[in-house]
Amino acid sequence: MQKPARARILDAAHHLMLSVGLARATTKVIAKEAGCSEAALYKHFTSKEELFVTVLQERLPRLAPLLDQLAGNPSARSIEENLVRIAHEAALFYEQSFPIAASLYAETQLKTRHEAAMREMGTGPHMPIVGLDAYLRAEQVAGRIRPEADTYAAASLLLGACAQRAFAYDAAGQFPPPAADEFARDLVRTLLAGIG
Repeated sequence: MQKPARARILDAAHHLMLSVGLARATTKVIAKEAGCSEAALYKHFTSKEELFVTVLQERLPRLAPLLDQLAGNPSARSIEENLVRIAHEAALFYEQSFPIAASLYAETQLKTRHEAAMREMGTGPHMPIVGLDAYLRAEQVAGRIRPEADTYAAASLLLGACAQRAFAYDAAGQFPPPAADEFARDLVRTLLAGIG
């Protein structure tokens, strides 16, 4: 039995965005790979930008729901355990999303159009920082983070390091990124030394 059209479109978009980049993954090419018409694609997604955001939300590690859950109930686990979970998911998210989004920076018009669409949809790359900041402020209110700690800066540092892990390693393989679980533990211990 064939998958529903929406699932086939997302599968095709994810595959093409990874293999040829966001700029070259046109809606026409995505529809063809999904085995449907371009008109059918637009029945499910209003734009390529919406399709991109949906791929990030549904096909990559789910960072936003984790942040929302922890902000609503911060003390279910220790702050260290929570931050390690967040850093681990973020490291995997950026590792998988970086190859997709990298082509945005190669074409100024595509980047400008993409940024405008993100603003219109009320989303963008700043949203994980906003979500992590909300969680850290909840921890601050609970007394598990120093009252004078800058939670937005801490969120930016943690997520920035996770994004950098996906980007800053030698492509030749001499300096591969550390495993996500090891990286998350070390990063959180360092961050907690400053805000804990």
